[in-house]
Amino acid sequence: MILAIDVLIGSGALASSWFWWLASRQRLRRISRREELDAGDLNRIVTALNRTQILNSRAALVASAAAAVAALRMALQAWADT
Repeated sequence: MILAIDVLIGSGALASSWFWWLASRQRLRRISRREELDAGDLNRIVTALNRTQILNSRAALVASAAAAVAALRMALQAWADT
């Protein structure tokens, strides 16, 4: 059972790092000071920000779940040692 919990912790950490890596890959096109922004540019900016926020929230959720499982594993280990 401890091994299964350890695998769950590792897979949670791996999933959260994957989501954060995906969020960090999205780059926006740079614009010059003289260029005029149109609706398409603003739409691309907002869409990229929304996608990054979604990936960051997924990564944070998975990381906190992995931390909770790690705390459970430590509690089980402490209980088994007594």
